Amino acid sequence: MTRTGFKQRLLICFLVVSSMLGLYTLCVSLEIQVPWHVMALAPFPGTRRVEEPRSNSSQVTMSLPHSTHVLKLSTESDHQHSSSGVITTLKAQPTHGALPRQEDYTTSSRSPSPQLTARRPQLSARRPEVTTRRPQLTVKDPPFIGDSYAREDAPPQTECADGVRSRVSQTEFGERFLVNIPVLQWAKHATQEEYERLRQYPGTHGWKGLDFQTVLASLSALNTEANRQMLDDWARRANGSSCIRCAVVGNGGILNGSNRGREIDQHDYVFRTNGAITKGFEKDVGTRTSHYTFSTNTMRNSMASYGGQGYHGPPQSEETRYVFLPDHDRDYLLLKAAAMNTTVERGPEKNRKASVYFGKNVSVHNIKMYHPDFVRYIRNRFLRSHTLTTKYKDIYRPSTGAVMLLAAMHTCDKVSAYGFMTPDYSKYSDHYFNRQFQPVGFYINHDLRMEMNLWQQLHKAGLIQLYMRP
Repeated sequence: MTRTGFKQRLLICFLVVSSMLGLYTLCVSLEIQVPWHVMALAPFPGTRRVEEPRSNSSQVTMSLPHSTHVLKLSTESDHQHSSSGVITTLKAQPTHGALPRQEDYTTSSRSPSPQLTARRPQLSARRPEVTTRRPQLTVKDPPFIGDSYAREDAPPQTECADGVRSRVSQTEFGERFLVNIPVLQWAKHATQEEYERLRQYPGTHGWKGLDFQTVLASLSALNTEANRQMLDDWARRANGSSCIRCAVVGNGGILNGSNRGREIDQHDYVFRTNGAITKGFEKDVGTRTSHYTFSTNTMRNSMASYGGQGYHGPPQSEETRYVFLPDHDRDYLLLKAAAMNTTVERGPEKNRKASVYFGKNVSVHNIKMYHPDFVRYIRNRFLRSHTLTTKYKDIYRPSTGAVMLLAAMHTCDKVSAYGFMTPDYSKYSDHYFNRQFQPVGFYINHDLRMEMNLWQQLHKAGLIQLYMRP
């Protein structure tokens, strides 16, 4: 081989190798990295992705353990079929501004927090103490979740052999249900230590935004035995019964024409919420109200929206207890005024007497308030919605009716639920007292479809008896 031919072959080899190296470099430089937020979300144990009936193809739905719900969030609020709609005044909440409707909210490409999409540990029914999370946990929940709670050691009021507490451990809800969760807060909880613990949680889930003096002054007024127990007069009304039977009445349109009024009134206790109109609807919803659940905001909204249909304020009777769902400082201020028979010190209700809403016989003995730990507990363990992974996480909470129903499930032995949303909700008007048909509205501060599925699961497990049309 001549020297010139050798040089030519060497040059060709060099060019081939250089070309291959250049092509490799180009391929590497053009490789596209897929961002984490467009990857498939890691679901909680037992979850699966499903398509929501009648939803747009671009909208994904996810089912959490024991519940299917839409990624676009829903809300209800004060109407309470606990689950079945929203009053129009909720579009302009005084604190948060307009609430987006479900159809206005789609899943963003800026995906949920990776901490919330990580797999959660199994929940123990023996972990109600205020403690740190289990050491084997590898990925912690965001701080606002706060899945640790105070403990309330109180003996059960009955020895019902077939009640909720006896049955729950044999159901799928056994690991999530905390027997010793405090349902109510009262004077003993008004400590600096508790304030420091709860001030990190916003809205109804804690005391964030509240000053300690407001908490102390309000809760200190709740210093009677009646403030500590939901069913404070059971010893007087038991009449030898070994089980407490409670009817929990939402405001859903399914009750219109139901003829369930007499059946509802025959329970030991009757729970109602928000626009709880009974006059003119006695045949369908009954007449008694032993416990009325509300926040000051939802009560005032109901008065403004349903006045024309006959709702002018909370029900008033000798047996009625008023159970505050604290969502703002105005709830603590109105509670103090009611308990001490004074006027409200500040806020939207300033200088008003509590008797304007609850009647002249209101006193500390018929006032109660839900504990923030209880509301956060049912949000975390029963209604952990996808909204918690969005910018609306601070305003999301279980609906007022959901809090009421789950509170009854934690305090009564037998629970019958009426007027709550069922899978055929589109057949019924938003409320049983609507004069014209109004479809159920879905807003971002509640997840009504998730709640609807929870009621079905609790009914199937035998923990509640849910009224459904044939």
